[in-house]
Amino acid sequence: MSEELELIADVQSLIGEGPSWDAKNNCLYWVDIVGRKIYTFYPDTNNITQMDTEKYVGCVVPKEDGGIVVAMQDGFYSKENGNDEFTLLAGPPNYDPFTFRFNDGKCDKNGRFWAGTTSFFEESTQAKLYCLDNNLSVREALGNIIVSNGLGWSPDNKVMYYIDSPKREIYAFDYDLKSGSISNQRVVIDFHSQNANPDGMTVDEEGMLWIAHWGGHEVSRWDPAKGVKIDSIPVPVSKVTSCVFGGKELNELYITTARIGMDELQLKEEPLAGALFKIKLNVKGVPTYRFRG
Repeated sequence: MSEELELIADVQSLIGEGPSWDAKNNCLYWVDIVGRKIYTFYPDTNNITQMDTEKYVGCVVPKEDGGIVVAMQDGFYSKENGNDEFTLLAGPPNYDPFTFRFNDGKCDKNGRFWAGTTSFFEESTQAKLYCLDNNLSVREALGNIIVSNGLGWSPDNKVMYYIDSPKREIYAFDYDLKSGSISNQRVVIDFHSQNANPDGMTVDEEGMLWIAHWGGHEVSRWDPAKGVKIDSIPVPVSKVTSCVFGGKELNELYITTARIGMDELQLKEEPLAGALFKIKLNVKGVPTYRFRG
């Protein structure tokens, strides 16, 4: 049995997203994409810090040698500990930051940073999934995307899972960890029955997928081998955006939410929209991997 859902931070994010757990520093990072903020939560003290960014920021990951790397509107940036300056590492080739922005992303076990984009304009299929390699080169891994969103890897790192939200399908690829290449795309979960769009995602140690429901008030657990839903966590917010395992035992699921586009009546019904939540589970997650570059 899992414990009760706990409110961690009522920060009223417009689009809370991109959570990642920093095991070395025992803290959680997450962003407000449109609010242009990076948050850090320290569970030992319950302290929360906030950093403003000049550009839209899609996701954040810890760096192997300290600091963080973020996917901003126009590319990948690094920030060292104790320094408020962001340094551009690389941007995608032939990329228009006035048409696209980065969205969700995370690192694979070898420290490559995968992150995808979405268009500022509705229903464009010109977004892409990119990979920032260890040598700081950026390559396009997948095209014809509408809203690049959740991704994750199986515990043995042989499969990469991926979400393009409006398509309401969860894809799997064969994953070559040595080269970082993907192949053999197939659908493993049909999400059309859920009355919501799949958003962010994480993977547990048993290989099950935990998927945030944008418009659905929940995070659900799925068996990708069977394509079936096996558990659900109700969330008191309709726009659930992403989730990640954290805590010293990696058995605490942190959940981000959004309030963008909600009117006064909706916010009265969902006063915690945009908050960060946590629930302790009886299953552990795969680690958040750090960027090595």
